[in-house]
Amino acid sequence: QSYAHIPTAGKIATLNDMLRKTARGGQVVVTRGVTTLDGFDAAELMAALASYASFDEYNDPYDEHNFGDLDLWGAELLWKIDYHDRKPTSASSDAVDERVTNRLLTVMLADEY
Repeated sequence: QSYAHIPTAGKIATLNDMLRKTARGGQVVVTRGVTTLDGFDAAELMAALASYASFDEYNDPYDEHNFGDLDLWGAELLWKIDYHDRKPTSASSDAVDERVTNRLLTVMLADEY
C-alpha cells in the first residue's frame, strides 16, 4: 500500500487509525488494571477505540492519532500508540515504514500512565 501522496503525519495517522479501528497493523495490549474492571468487555473496548474521534491540539498535537482517552465501566482509560523497531527494545527509525516499525497500542487506566 502506498502512502506517498499523504504528508508524513497523515501517513502515520492512517496507519494508527487502521490499528485502532481494526486491530491490524500492530498489536493491541490491555493492562491488567483495565481487564479487572467490573463490566470489562473486550469487544466493547475495541468498538470504543474504533469510534474514537476526539482528536484535538491537546491530545494530538502532531496529527498522528496516537493518543486518546475513554470513559468506560466507570473508569478513565487512556490509550497510546508507540512505534518500535522490529526489536521492541528501541524506537522505530521511521514510523511510516511498516517494514521497520511495529505499532503497539496500549490501553491503560489513567492512573497507570
